[in-house]
Amino acid sequence: MSQRPSYAVGTGLFIVLGFAALAYLATQTTSVANSHRGSAYEVTTRFVNVGQLKVRAPVKVAGVRVGSVDAIDLVPGKEEAKVTLSIDDSHKDIPDDSVATIYTSGLLGDQYVGLQFGQSKTPVKAGGELAFTRPAQQLEEMIGKFFGGGSAPDRLGGTFHVTGNFTNIGGLQPGAAVKLAGVPIGSVESVVVKPGSSEATVTLAIDKRYSQIPDDSAAAVFTSGLIGSQYVAIQPGGSPEYLADGDELVLTQSALQLEDLIGKFLVNGSPSDNKNGSAPGGNQPDNAGKK
Repeated sequence: MSQRPSYAVGTGLFIVLGFAALAYLATQTTSVANSHRGSAYEVTTRFVNVGQLKVRAPVKVAGVRVGSVDAIDLVPGKEEAKVTLSIDDSHKDIPDDSVATIYTSGLLGDQYVGLQFGQSKTPVKAGGELAFTRPAQQLEEMIGKFFGGGSAPDRLGGTFHVTGNFTNIGGLQPGAAVKLAGVPIGSVESVVVKPGSSEATVTLAIDKRYSQIPDDSAAAVFTSGLIGSQYVAIQPGGSPEYLADGDELVLTQSALQLEDLIGKFLVNGSPSDNKNGSAPGGNQPDNAGKK
């Protein structure tokens, strides 16, 4: 009977020492993971979406840690985040055209910045900026890709903006893909009601790598599959002049509604009949006669 208190005290001390050891190991592991091996230099980069990226997150090249995230700040007046990277001095050979991408470790792990080397022979300097970035992937974008809606391309070369007016955009949302021949070339930046009109003005942000789009091209709102997400398809025209920043796509075709399809089927016998010389899909373009 007299030995029971000593057993209880011993067990309690063992548990306390065990927790203390675990806390010490966790502290040491964190400090090692977040510390540099030596001095470091800073470079900046910008992302349209940083997801759950946090300060002190790793910066990696080919899976090897070369630095950490030093700061994350919102760019004044813009929907961009400025991320400052602290790179170890032992890694001063990073090309200045390298691409910075936000990745996730595993399915539910922490996020980090991965650097993919470019082709430039000039290394990025201390205080310099990595201009090419890929933002964090969002769950909505992954679901959209799964159902065939696609997503906007990585904005590695900057974008230019064009607009189009539609009488019906269906379920089109900002962030939807803009495609040319089925290839994502941009995204829908905004959808607003045109003042004093029953039309919606859709602003498209198109990657500058796809700048040779004829200025008489048409824009149509399509749906990926039967119940997929909607996107804007660009149908090239034949003009020798190309779209420029701020231009308007005059020829547009609105989203097809279920009622329209049923009506065409009942009247024409098939929604694919094209007896009146209408535009592909059975509809005349919304702005076919506008100049």
